[in-house]
Amino acid sequence: MAGIKKFQTGNVLLISISHLLHDIYSSFLAPILPLLIEKLSLSYSLVGLLTIIQRLPSLLNPFVGLLADKMQVRYLIIITPAVTAVVMSLLGSAPTFTVLAILLFVMGLSAALFHVPAPVMIRKISGAKTGKGMSFYMLGGEIARTLGPLIILGAVSIWGLEGTYKLIPFGLLASVILYFRLRKIKISEDMRSNKMGVGIRKTISNLIPFFVVLSGIVFFRAFMKSALSTFLPTYFTVQGESLWAGGIALAVLQFAGAIGTLFSGSISDRIGRKSTLIIISIASPVLMWLFTFSNDLFTIPLLVIMGFFLFASGPVLLALVQDRSNERPSLINGIFLTISFSASSITIMLVGLLGDKFGLELTFRIAALIALMAIPFTLMLKE
Repeated sequence: MAGIKKFQTGNVLLISISHLLHDIYSSFLAPILPLLIEKLSLSYSLVGLLTIIQRLPSLLNPFVGLLADKMQVRYLIIITPAVTAVVMSLLGSAPTFTVLAILLFVMGLSAALFHVPAPVMIRKISGAKTGKGMSFYMLGGEIARTLGPLIILGAVSIWGLEGTYKLIPFGLLASVILYFRLRKIKISEDMRSNKMGVGIRKTISNLIPFFVVLSGIVFFRAFMKSALSTFLPTYFTVQGESLWAGGIALAVLQFAGAIGTLFSGSISDRIGRKSTLIIISIASPVLMWLFTFSNDLFTIPLLVIMGFFLFASGPVLLALVQDRSNERPSLINGIFLTISFSASSITIMLVGLLGDKFGLELTFRIAALIALMAIPFTLMLKE
């Protein structure tokens, strides 16, 4: 167990790269939403329903966590990028809403199998620098959501909306490469070697107050994050901009988010998780409110600053959870992800309903105001 004390840079980078490969494909939906809305005559409410269907498998996260605590989880990290690549590359070919929903449900299941064990693996190989490890891990995801919109829009430009299936071989190749690079990393054996002296029920009951506070933070911030991550390209097209302008705006937001995730975890190692989250919780909604009133000159600078703070909470929240999960870490991470994905599913549906009723511009402002309610819950956190 002595080797776990050290920050294993190579292994952290490998798992972060697998996160990058998986989330490139999982980020294909938002950029082509305007085209799917037109093709299948979807309302914003139906778009919200699609997102809920996609995230339904997140309800299984605690059970995935229990499974991950007992098996060689590296194989989940290897296989799931290929599964996600196949179903997400077929979105453009979906002939009906039902087929689209099935594809997104399968993607949600694959994402659950990936995202539950991966942070636990990162924690085990980060030593005392959990925040830094989570920053590397989240950096892979945010860079993916920067590249994903550009890749899918490029594919649409070359092959058309229904030709995006041609991206499947790249995802399959990625999983093959990951197999040869990750198959010898024996982290699950270390995880199983820790004696789990505390029962499942007691483990969960001890953390109920913590998860209540965390739920408040995640839920109210989810309004803002769901609105921007899902509807930003559509927001730009409604404003009269091109599909590419919307895709580039999302890529800029996600790239800035990647920078935020890179630094926030390490910062929280130094100044504390709570202090870091307070700064993020105040800055993000203020910047989003300003963005809805910005003109062309300030749009990109505001997207950059807003993206930096919007996604910076990710590594900090993951580190918070891992700080408290010495017993059954995958189970606790699964519960956290269930809370996170459930909050996202509920809020995206509400954002869609608000968008149908009031339009996206006013909905974005409402989401920013609601996000301010995360501040009191952040103040209730204990280091």
